[in-house]
Amino acid sequence: MRAKRRLLKIIVSLGVKGVLCLICLSSVCFALVTYTSSVTISPMVQLGVGTATASWDIYVNEVNQTRYMPGGFSEPTLNTGDINTYGFKVTTDANKVCAVKVTINTQMDNAKFSNFNITILSSTGGAWGAETLYSASTGGTTKTSIDGLTQGDAAYIHQAVSTTKYYEILVTYSYDLVSDNTQIPVTFQFTPLPQAGF
Repeated sequence: MRAKRRLLKIIVSLGVKGVLCLICLSSVCFALVTYTSSVTISPMVQLGVGTATASWDIYVNEVNQTRYMPGGFSEPTLNTGDINTYGFKVTTDANKVCAVKVTINTQMDNAKFSNFNITILSSTGGAWGAETLYSASTGGTTKTSIDGLTQGDAAYIHQAVSTTKYYEILVTYSYDLVSDNTQIPVTFQFTPLPQAGF
């Protein structure tokens, strides 16, 4: 009982001073030193599309003929400043390599085509050459082409760090199963996949 009275006397004697002490202590708690750091995030785009549309004339009973995207009948001469001379380009920095998945949006009609094989040619600014195709974005076995008659068939190109390469599509086809002049749409799809390495 005496202890409670003493405590009560101390609280009363503190009065306003005590309340001020509590306020000061709480403000010290809120005035602690803090540190911050900030990051600016800059998304990097490794793939750029060149020519986005084209039209090809093909003929009934053509067997094992070729067309280029871009270019049509003839392979274009690469001009790195002209998007009409390449299908897509990939620019990598020193941090990430890039795989690109290449496919078509819908398989070609195998009632019209007996083959529709897609390969990729590449250049760093000179002549076009065959690009190695892979079955996976990292590692994987090599492929000779993408079968346009098989739904979902795809291949990957692998590009090393700190390089810029230009690519074009080469299609070898046979349109020898029907006599039909209905237009046939095809859309090539390129999906960049940044990687730590292959």
